[in-house]
Amino acid sequence: MLEVTFHRDARKRLASIQADGHAEAASYGKDVICAAASAILQAARLGLEEHCRLDVEADQRSGHFRLAWPAKARGDTAVQAIVATAELSIAAIAKQYPSHVRIRRRLARTG
Repeated sequence: MLEVTFHRDARKRLASIQADGHAEAASYGKDVICAAASAILQAARLGLEEHCRLDVEADQRSGHFRLAWPAKARGDTAVQAIVATAELSIAAIAKQYPSHVRIRRRLARTG
């Protein structure tokens, strides 16, 4: 199962994305569900780095992806568009393939 978590900060702005696991819909390297999710997440990273010119925190390896961006950039409309589109896209995949992809949404606790 591929689990993708979208973390929001105390102001409910998207703050980071983490993905762990594999969709396990086909053998490694042939899994189109995993490939689709990976492409979406990598496109979000590229958009934040190249279009928005952000220094992001990223950790990307087989079975794991983590992306976080600075708090000062979270209110930027371009940043919001990129990460919200990634969230919508992953949610659509999770809805279509619920036995392979799970989406989670976490809100940071205050106080």
